[in-house]
Amino acid sequence: MTTFHRRLLAVPLLLALLSCGGLVAAKDTVKIAFIGPLTGGVAANGIGGRNSADLAVRLHNEDPKSKYNIELVVLDDECKPNVGVQVATKAASDKSIIAGVTHYCSAVAMSTVDVYHKFGMPAVVWGAVLPEVTYGNEYKEIHRVNGTMINQNDVAARFMTGLGYKKWVVIHDTTDYGKGHNKYFSQFVAKAGGQIVGTFGVTADQQDFTAELTKVKELKPDVVYFGGLTPIGIRIRSQMDKLGIKAAFEGTSGIKSAAYHEGLGKDLAEGSLSFIEGAPWEKLPGGLNFIAKYNQAKYAEPAEAYGPFAFAAATLVMDAIEKVGPDRKKVRELLNATKDAETIIGKVSFDDHRQNIVPLISKYVVQDNKWVLWEDSEYATKKRKLPGL
Repeated sequence: MTTFHRRLLAVPLLLALLSCGGLVAAKDTVKIAFIGPLTGGVAANGIGGRNSADLAVRLHNEDPKSKYNIELVVLDDECKPNVGVQVATKAASDKSIIAGVTHYCSAVAMSTVDVYHKFGMPAVVWGAVLPEVTYGNEYKEIHRVNGTMINQNDVAARFMTGLGYKKWVVIHDTTDYGKGHNKYFSQFVAKAGGQIVGTFGVTADQQDFTAELTKVKELKPDVVYFGGLTPIGIRIRSQMDKLGIKAAFEGTSGIKSAAYHEGLGKDLAEGSLSFIEGAPWEKLPGGLNFIAKYNQAKYAEPAEAYGPFAFAAATLVMDAIEKVGPDRKKVRELLNATKDAETIIGKVSFDDHRQNIVPLISKYVVQDNKWVLWEDSEYATKKRKLPGL
């Protein structure tokens, strides 16, 4: 029998094995990018997001029904706009990368929207909250699964005035992120009947806040509102204590990290407040399953506050690739049409600017060295009291 005849006779056997699962046809590999701060002051948030996106990819690749094997290309934007542009360009100019799960820091997300638009690469933001990331352009490539600082600050102002606070000092970093928080919080506090008695802009790398905090002490606010990220928040709260400032400390989603209370210690972190879009992971539709899978994967770091959003963003991207194939334009168009997509953060629907509609904002307080949902805390039951109440 010739080699040709042996191969010919082998064809029916091969087809039979394929049909009954005896052999598995190799899947094409498709690349997607994850971009976030993996080094620097907010690295904990970036690493939690990376791990969560990685988990989504692992679960996708384990699914025997999936058409494609996904490879996650991980890039560090360092929470720096110039570095963000460099790594965004690296990803977007690589045509083998079909889409991206992009950015925790608002200043970086803002600096990169032009890059994704230029190269036609769909990007789903998983953490940045500055409204202009989506609403400041008409780029069909830019999507966002988390909410914006508008929602955060509306709830924060109404909640804190509802507790009885009347006077605030605002300290914000001078990036677009910090200036945006100052803008919206100040608007909503005035609308809710509160008063801003002083506003101070500080640089992102500032170490000593003695000058600003000395003036804050003279103004005698009920609350110090901080619009910025964890590293500066730690410094300000610590230096408030040294100067004897007894006001409550209210931050944004930017300080909602284990690094905040770990950096301050139990006593100084106690009673700090943070507001973040979405529900706590344990109350999300798929939250318990998400954290169970996350723990099973044995990541060394926690998912952090925005991990579920990174997981949802990666899942949306991969689901789109499964439906239309590894084609940037087709993936973009399918993402643009997202409506009531079931994810672990709930249903995702993009509006006309590809912004997910996230109506819920959760309120957190540090209690016994961990972030606790306000409604579940001893502060809500008045067993413990915030400063000035």
